[in-house]
Amino acid sequence: MYPAELVKPMREDLTNVGFEELQTAEAVEVAIAKEGTTLVVVNSVCGCAAANARPGAKMSLQNDKKPDHTVTVFAGVDREAVDKARGYMIPFPPSSPSMALFKNGELVHMLERHHIEGRPAELIAENLKDAYNEHC
Repeated sequence: MYPAELVKPMREDLTNVGFEELQTAEAVEVAIAKEGTTLVVVNSVCGCAAANARPGAKMSLQNDKKPDHTVTVFAGVDREAVDKARGYMIPFPPSSPSMALFKNGELVHMLERHHIEGRPAELIAENLKDAYNEHC
């Protein structure tokens, strides 16, 4: 587990733009069950989360169509919430960072770490925007 003071700015990178932080399994269940579309970002302390994932997720919201709900769980910190979120992402293996789009509780789009690592934030944002345009 990472110290709270270390991850605080990384959490705030998403919560400051409106992502709801989920820290329990129950909170994840409620978020996924909501009607409409929900983007779940599995946040991380790694460099590709800082350089690519979080900026890409934020840029993706600059789109006519976007998810009804945006939430985040933090790998290495909120174990219970992350495990629950990853359970909804099966058959994809656990990875962080990662992003999943759900529609009425059903997984409709997934970005695994290998889709994020080494790719510019703009490309990640475009991938998510394409998913929003199709599903939102």
